[in-house]
Amino acid sequence: MLNPNHATIRRFDIQPEVPEVLQPLRDLAYNLWWSWHPEAIDLFIRLDRVLWRKTRHNPVLMLSLVSPERLHELSSDRPFLDALNATYEKLQRHRRRPGWLKEAHDDKLCGGATLAYFCAEFAITESLQIYSGGLGVLAGDHLKSASELGLPLIAVGLLYRHGYFQQYLTPDGWQQEYTPDLDFEHLPISRVLGDDGEQVTVRVKMPKGPVSIALWQATVGRVPLYLLDTDLPENRPEDRAITGQLYGGDMDMRIRQEIVLGIGGTRALKRIGITPDVCHMNEGHSAFLALERIRNLIDEHGLTFDEARQAAMASHVFTTHTPVPAGIDRFPPELVQQYFAEYHALLKLDMEGFLALGRDDVFNKDEPFSMATLAIRTSDWCNGVSKLHGEVSRSMWKGIWPGIPDEEIPIGHVTNGVHASSWLSRPLAEAIDRQLGTSTRHTQPADHEVFQAVAGLPDDHLWAIHTERRHRLVSFTKRDDPARPARLGAARHADNDLDPEALTIGFARRFATYKRGNLMLRDPERLIRLITDKDRPVQFVVSGKAHPADGGGKDLIKQIVQFTRHHGLGGKIVFIENYAMHSARYLVQGCDVWLNNPRRGMEASGTSGMKAAINGVPNCSILDGWWDEGYTPDVGWAIGYRETYDNPDIADQIESKAFYDLLEKQIVPMFYERDNRGIPQRWVQVMKQSIIQLAPFFNTNRMVQQYAEQYYLPALQRARALRADGLAGSVLRAQQKDRLRYAWPSLSFVNVKTNAGRPLSPDQKIEVAADVQLGGLPTQDVKVQALIGVIGEQGGLSEPTVVDLEHFGEEGEGVHRYAVKIEPPACGPHGVALRVVPGGELMDGVHEPGLIFWDGQPAAQAAKETPATTPERA
Repeated sequence: MLNPNHATIRRFDIQPEVPEVLQPLRDLAYNLWWSWHPEAIDLFIRLDRVLWRKTRHNPVLMLSLVSPERLHELSSDRPFLDALNATYEKLQRHRRRPGWLKEAHDDKLCGGATLAYFCAEFAITESLQIYSGGLGVLAGDHLKSASELGLPLIAVGLLYRHGYFQQYLTPDGWQQEYTPDLDFEHLPISRVLGDDGEQVTVRVKMPKGPVSIALWQATVGRVPLYLLDTDLPENRPEDRAITGQLYGGDMDMRIRQEIVLGIGGTRALKRIGITPDVCHMNEGHSAFLALERIRNLIDEHGLTFDEARQAAMASHVFTTHTPVPAGIDRFPPELVQQYFAEYHALLKLDMEGFLALGRDDVFNKDEPFSMATLAIRTSDWCNGVSKLHGEVSRSMWKGIWPGIPDEEIPIGHVTNGVHASSWLSRPLAEAIDRQLGTSTRHTQPADHEVFQAVAGLPDDHLWAIHTERRHRLVSFTKRDDPARPARLGAARHADNDLDPEALTIGFARRFATYKRGNLMLRDPERLIRLITDKDRPVQFVVSGKAHPADGGGKDLIKQIVQFTRHHGLGGKIVFIENYAMHSARYLVQGCDVWLNNPRRGMEASGTSGMKAAINGVPNCSILDGWWDEGYTPDVGWAIGYRETYDNPDIADQIESKAFYDLLEKQIVPMFYERDNRGIPQRWVQVMKQSIIQLAPFFNTNRMVQQYAEQYYLPALQRARALRADGLAGSVLRAQQKDRLRYAWPSLSFVNVKTNAGRPLSPDQKIEVAADVQLGGLPTQDVKVQALIGVIGEQGGLSEPTVVDLEHFGEEGEGVHRYAVKIEPPACGPHGVALRVVPGGELMDGVHEPGLIFWDGQPAAQAAKETPATTPERA
């Protein structure tokens, strides 16, 4: 082979001409709608089954490689043409269908709106390798559901020349990585062209000069996904590498990638005439977009930073997927100063004010610049990705809102889901459709009750479907990966002689130490006894990648491989290399049990278990992430009872024992308990309940609906209100915050009267009255509130109810009378606390950092908690 380093190689492609009658194949190939519609996939398999596998399921590449003879043959194949035309018409109907949003909500509210979804990775299909794992799969599933539901969504991400690394294991089980180039010309993406016929490009400023960014587009149903590419000849080599590899490089590379994503992505949309009404930052990687949108408002309307920020943040939604501070991108202040040496002045901020935007404690000049904190400080709407993760997130960032009770910290939650049509096995999906007698799953994507149809499936039919999936998984583990270069010389590390009838437990996820991939090995003798039982054998299928820089994660993989080899368990514990979407489908559809055992509180959500659950695969998991709210004894098993431990070794000891106990006493006996037809009836009931109870909720159609109703539509309403009349509302909101900050240290409760302190009968109302010094603030700028709750063990209020006091006039200079009568709660010890918070229509539902004043709190403390130089004032 001629080395390109020795000679210039000029490339050209010779592609077969696709006959006119087969042209719909090209449209289907370039719309990733095909990836979740089996009838479209069937067309490409029928085109050339061997080529389909060889190209890693890439129909665009297939159409450039398929022989002209085969195309000619199919052009007169009437059954193929009928299937092609029917499938193409189905895509056209999908594009035309109004969708749930238009039907469920006033079109005047969302008509003409554009929602922009930014993320560092997207997993739509395995042939477009610009994802690493759960975050990307979640983002891809979000786009698919948005298309089905008819949301006016666009998406923005990065187009990585080398994608994410490919994995293979050395003979001793150590992970090795290689990064093949992605051939953009043969991927389901297209250059975005301007009016001049040239590819659209924009620029961002870096310390060494400008960086050009080219724009590409993938299409996901009716959702355009715009992808940014810096691998351009006019860029310096180090800048061409910015979009080289997902999550590669050091902090310097990471901040450059995030500048390209957030600032470059916003400029790219503007360049093609798109100004989003709402922007959704899926994780903090794209948070710089908030600064660019604020800068645009300042330029276009001559606003101050404060005024522009109010309009921008009203339209920003931020989703955090990180349950630990170590998982957040945090940059040293000097690095931020280097990259934003000139940019901060465009925001009318000095550098200290700019840096304070990324600090939890605005006074700590040594604190790193947090992308999550930047997103929080520039977004009105923030959420975690499970109920428990919402609680963890409120605890992580409560320092931003001093004095606010944890439950009121403005970070909510939308529990993640999975796109059912992408992950449901085809035989099970077809069985559900036959049971329904309609195509409701596709024509009515908002109807989550379709999964109730599983209740009517005969037990033997459901068991037969699942048994076939297990057999298919076992066959898959014996295949070689055609994408692995032969020059690597890596061989399979075990015989992979799995038993297609044995109880098969799946464990597949990113190999990070907190996920404890080696917990199953804690008691070798007990595990070996379970695995080698001749009558009731257990086997494990394991897969996943460790980050290239994570030596601890790599060591977990090595431990599993070496344990397997040392004890001669090659046919009982199998590690599948190079975990990706394709192999994930085999696992979540074919395993009998899905295992997940992270340290509790460190799994934000965990969507792999949801993919298994919708296929009737019961979960056995720590009560963390989604399983903390999804678990009932009807649908699977819980390891432990929500305990937390200070000593990790003790936690591993206790929870591994709990897992072995579940296996020995519940899981294995239930699986092997068969009726006279060979059906494990109790097991099948758990399978059915897993689908019936979990699939309706833990899917992205429900999730995207919730985002729309809980965040997108309220954000759209607030943003439109603030932007009306030349952004008059935004200016007024900024002015109100100015007044509040100036007067806040002067607030005080002058006199408080209640009928607390003595027993009350259930028919007596709680009476509260207060004279409050407002420090010159108009009454419409504040609310005086009472919090009523049960007295807890520590003397605080448990889950208090918030009641606004009514204003009854001015008692003296700046002193106002407020009062309320409250219906008593249930009997028992209760308490009441009073506070002042910002009020008025423009501040409704907003907790502004530092602006809360409690009865009993010294005025000096209020002044201390209200920064004299807040980020937006610097």
